[in-house]
Amino acid sequence: MATHQEILTEALRSALGDKITNVQALFGELTVTVKADDICAVSRVLQDDSALKFDTLMDLCGIDYSAYGDELAVKHNLRNKRFAVIYHLLSVTNNQRLRVRVLAEDDELPAVDSVTEIWPVANWFEREAFDLYGIVFTGHPDLRRILTDYGFIGNPFRKDFPMTGYVEMRYDAEQKRVVYQPVSIEPREITPLVIREEHYGDCES
Repeated sequence: MATHQEILTEALRSALGDKITNVQALFGELTVTVKADDICAVSRVLQDDSALKFDTLMDLCGIDYSAYGDELAVKHNLRNKRFAVIYHLLSVTNNQRLRVRVLAEDDELPAVDSVTEIWPVANWFEREAFDLYGIVFTGHPDLRRILTDYGFIGNPFRKDFPMTGYVEMRYDAEQKRVVYQPVSIEPREITPLVIREEHYGDCES
């Protein structure tokens, strides 16, 4: 007898065909990978198809795979693509979940079509991914930062973003306003020094 996961996989392949580039089953949930150009068409099918009915977008987030291990990158077919958008979907009708992964084609200017017309709740999720990862959502009605301030430089969740940031801000009493200035924190090693006695922990013979 087929499991729920196997039934869902078959329904996905039947509805989406070659728009699915990869299917991964992990921790009792499915992750399907689709091309960036197909995300809107795929999303409409996932929402409207009678066998799927993924009517709810629970979450959307960005990912920076630049520090992903080589072995994992090969295993999950993620080589040569740095940024991705992950969609967490729920079908209330069928009581099942699905994860959709889209890899941005351009590492320098990662861009994925907005799904706000399909799932309006994506609005703030996409703004968050834009703010933190610099992923551009084409067609978004109001794409601007949502967590960092307007003068913020860079995207803080990128793996190459410095821990101290690029600038710091403070209130200047003389100017009576907030000012930006170069970071005054000096980089330092915060790994604790661990000293062990020779043969510490060795089992006695």
